[in-house]
Amino acid sequence: MIVQVPNILTAEQIARCREVMQRASWVDGRATAGYQSAVVKENRQLSENSPEARELGDMIVAALERSPLFITAALPLRVFPPLFNRYEGGEKFGAHLDNSIRQIPGTPYCIRTDISATLFLSAPEEYDGGELVIDDVYGAHAAKLPAGDMVVYPASSLHHVNPVPRGVRLASFFWVQSMVRDDGKRSLLFDLDMAISRVSEATPNNPGVVALTSCYHNLLRRWADA
Repeated sequence: MIVQVPNILTAEQIARCREVMQRASWVDGRATAGYQSAVVKENRQLSENSPEARELGDMIVAALERSPLFITAALPLRVFPPLFNRYEGGEKFGAHLDNSIRQIPGTPYCIRTDISATLFLSAPEEYDGGELVIDDVYGAHAAKLPAGDMVVYPASSLHHVNPVPRGVRLASFFWVQSMVRDDGKRSLLFDLDMAISRVSEATPNNPGVVALTSCYHNLLRRWADA
């Protein structure tokens, strides 16, 4: 399931991200890549432990908690501290699969990466190329979203970032361990939750909403890890 989540950050928050990233130091993006990913990864990123990454990461995590669409799509149990990358001058990231388990920096804890997320911080007109291309059973899906919008998709998906020959593409990326690890089950719960919302809006106080909501929570209770 691929879901676009609009307006994660406000215009003021995007400006703050850009300001902080403008004065930050950038390192080789292969610092956080697995063995196979490092072969095809050409970009730069903020150091995981830098004050800039921590400040902006805290901002993004707080914003995620205020997004009902993100919550219902991801059903998050744990969120990996957001990372930040930069593409320019033809940089790209070839086809790869994200690591299934990642250790949270500075802790003994790991998360299972059920969902990958990319939050765009540059406006589409600021750069050429740079599409995030996600492959699934229905083909390839390209995402190049407005600044502040995010795309979430199964971390089991093969994906790549097209070259950026003009301008600068700034983004945040991170992973989510979901309460429901199976993407097919998450998709069913997401569709059911969206349908409940539509029925509730169209016919307020419809008794069917209570029955549908009961089905949703009983399925979540059956399938959730937590």
